[in-house]
Amino acid sequence: MNRISLTLTLAATLAATIGCSSKNYVRQQTTPLINKTNELDDLTAKNSKDIKDVDQRAQAGIQAVQARAAEVDQKALAAGKQADEAQLSANNATQRVDTLTNAVVNLDNYRSVAETSVQFGFNKDNLTKQAKEELDQLATSVASTKGYIITVEGGTDSVGSSEYNYDLSQRRANAVIQYLASEKSVPAHKIYLIGLGKDKPVETNKTSAGRAKNRRVDVHLMTNTTGTTPAPTPKTTPAPTASANPSSL
Repeated sequence: MNRISLTLTLAATLAATIGCSSKNYVRQQTTPLINKTNELDDLTAKNSKDIKDVDQRAQAGIQAVQARAAEVDQKALAAGKQADEAQLSANNATQRVDTLTNAVVNLDNYRSVAETSVQFGFNKDNLTKQAKEELDQLATSVASTKGYIITVEGGTDSVGSSEYNYDLSQRRANAVIQYLASEKSVPAHKIYLIGLGKDKPVETNKTSAGRAKNRRVDVHLMTNTTGTTPAPTPKTTPAPTASANPSSL
């Protein structure tokens, strides 16, 4: 009886020991797998979050690019429209200039309605008060003249080089053109520059008085239409002012 009891006790103890050993073994084998699975779940969750963040940024970037593209398209359309308008204006201006040029080629078809000569000081290209008054008087005939052009011819005396005198006469003519266009609202395409320099003196360059009269810009209001037109304005030539330097430009 005692031997049987001892045997049973030993068997129970051995079974318990084997059972505990089996559980520990299973636990040791499964724990790393469980931990690895948890890590994979965490990594998957993190990747999903990162993918979602990247997708949101990508969508935001795409929307921003689309918005900029639409803005660029609008600006391109506006620029294209402005370019078309500018081209149309240029074409119209070119057409007006071509028409005017063709008309001016033969000045014999025109007759003078009014004319004046504005004088300039020694080596000067600015309009004097008297010169502006003379241009104002000529401009009063513009509104009642049809088919008109205004010819401008700048001049100097013979003192100085041809190159310098050409530049000076250009500046004098430009002063007249700018005044008529800005102050008297004469369209620029109606004003035609027909001569510059010292090649057409109106007086001798051998005297101080003659050189003073050659420092001028001749302005003519002309028309190629027939009918009633204002009486020609008498050509005004102011008396030359005395100059301390006998040689003048």
